[in-house]
Amino acid sequence: MPPAAARPGPRPGAQTQRPGPRPARGPALALAALLAALLAAVTVVLGSGTAQAAGYRYWSFWEGSGTTWTYATQGPSLVRPDDGSVQGFRFAVSEDSQDAAKPRHAPDFAEICRDTPAKGGTKRVALVIDPGTAADAPDGETPPPSRTACARVATDASTAEALASVAKPLRYGNDALLCAITRYPASGCGEQVSGNGHRDSAASPGASLSPGVSSSDSASSSDSGGGPSAGLLVGVAAVLVLGVAGVLRARRRRG
Repeated sequence: MPPAAARPGPRPGAQTQRPGPRPARGPALALAALLAALLAAVTVVLGSGTAQAAGYRYWSFWEGSGTTWTYATQGPSLVRPDDGSVQGFRFAVSEDSQDAAKPRHAPDFAEICRDTPAKGGTKRVALVIDPGTAADAPDGETPPPSRTACARVATDASTAEALASVAKPLRYGNDALLCAITRYPASGCGEQVSGNGHRDSAASPGASLSPGVSSSDSASSSDSGGGPSAGLLVGVAAVLVLGVAGVLRARRRRG
């Protein structure tokens, strides 16, 4: 081929043919990049939500009714059970009251208090104390065996007082949070733990415990670390994609 300077130019009077408009690849590439970014963001957020899912290691409080356990709606220092009641405590790691593990012993008052006859001016409260499994135990500790006890206490005594009469010493933390029964666990108090059961030092003890383990009226479980739902993230991504697609269609029509 001749050098560029030596190439013949267009003949005089001839019309130069101009190339037509090229397809607009910029918007298409932008849409593809946006889709990829949204997909990556959704994946990262969902993955981090699962990885950060955590529970709380604590003594949950239960009330026996017939043959079943019901998660207590008040703390043991507020509940004043009647004679013949069954109260249960279970140590475990759980995210909230819906996830909490129940005591593994049946709430059988007749069996627990069969050797404790009724006495005037007092009441009998059957107690089930379940320290849980090794999987829920703090590092370096072994849960003691589960046990039951029949507490004979004054007629106006609370569940906390009944528990103290048969399972000393009890350890309490801030806001009267029940931290340990008969020295178990040796340390800690409602701390947040990661999904692998290890303690999370950045957590606020007791911040998200349900009222079953505290004498406070209620507590929030909003800090469980679950993160945004998959439906919400996918919905936001879909709205963004549809908006971008509409812009691209409008540009093509104008072109």
